Amino acid sequence: MFTPYSLPEAFDAAECDRIIALAGSASLADAGLVRNASDHNIRRADLAWLDEREGSDWVMERIITLVARANREAFDFALTEFAESAQVARYGAEREGHFDWHSDIGAGAAASRRKLTMVVQLSQPDGYEGGALELMPDAHIRKAASGLGTATVFPSFVLHRVTPVTAGERWSLTIWAHGPAFR
Repeated sequence: MFTPYSLPEAFDAAECDRIIALAGSASLADAGLVRNASDHNIRRADLAWLDEREGSDWVMERIITLVARANREAFDFALTEFAESAQVARYGAEREGHFDWHSDIGAGAAASRRKLTMVVQLSQPDGYEGGALELMPDAHIRKAASGLGTATVFPSFVLHRVTPVTAGERWSLTIWAHGPAFR
């Protein structure tokens, strides 16, 4: 069984605010339109990719350190790179922002080599209602820690979701560490 690994205070409050400001410095993309309009039933969120934002290098440096620590302490997976940009998501109550059950391993060169997923809570937990990150590594659903700046790391094949946000807005940062295919 692979349980989620939590890194409390991976980013402090000021750093979380800086990441949100970086993401909001240009228009956000509708996650449902990234692939096609029918995805709104699966995911309602607005997205930004940090590699497109000037001044975000420090975020990636921190991510590398955090993922290396989590992998060393909890997973011991063969990791080789970060082949995709860090993604910042905004789940707002005005559209009941959510992301239904899914895993992060899928079709395509990058998604098929995802080994670890890290999700960082960028919002104060009392700033929204709903919006829980839930994981199902086995027959039981586990709620991820929602403390500001907390990073949750888990194998990318683990089913997970973000429940609908019913008030306020939830911001998160997600990144995937890649490596050779599981065998």
